[in-house]
Amino acid sequence: MLMINVLASLLIITSLCVIMAKTAKKSALCYGLQSLVLVVLFVYLAFEMQAHELYMWSISAFITKVLLVPGILIFSLRKIDESQTPAGMNIAWLIPITSIIVCLCYFVVIPVNLPLVEHLKPALSVSLSHFLLGLVCIVSQRNIVKQVFGYCLMENGAHLTLALLANNAPELVEIGIATDAIFAVIIMVVLVNKIYRTFNTVDAKQLMSLKG
Repeated sequence: MLMINVLASLLIITSLCVIMAKTAKKSALCYGLQSLVLVVLFVYLAFEMQAHELYMWSISAFITKVLLVPGILIFSLRKIDESQTPAGMNIAWLIPITSIIVCLCYFVVIPVNLPLVEHLKPALSVSLSHFLLGLVCIVSQRNIVKQVFGYCLMENGAHLTLALLANNAPELVEIGIATDAIFAVIIMVVLVNKIYRTFNTVDAKQLMSLKG
């Protein structure tokens, strides 16, 4: 169980890397690394909980999250120039905000009395933290390309929550989640490319005015 909680902590570190990365390509690579940690976490959960369905989850997550999603993001956004887009939130603020989020989520899960996650409350708090970290990424970044990764972080949090609380769910459930994530990312990068071709910018503050 200790290893599971340690891997969950690594998810927080990789989330910070995703948000703080200077370019979308680096964020995509960090997201792929985070997803690889998530895959290893699924394997440990499958072994500790004797939930053999999670082995299939780990294979599916490796294909979709470690390979396909980062590949789609890097390929689709390769022609977008992000050099003129200002950075978002100051990194000095991001670390204390993340610490507050993780602590808050941990106190939220302490009263949860489920035998299934009795020794995995740190991991459960991390999974809940990813929803808020994804929201922080979306609202703090001026680069709309980086905002896409906020959704990806929230989806990883949902995936881990499901693995902790419903690890015996059929593989079809996991495949459905992974497929939704891929199509959502494709739709978002298509919109980002359309916005960039129209306005020649990915700065969210330059897209505040409606034009008739």
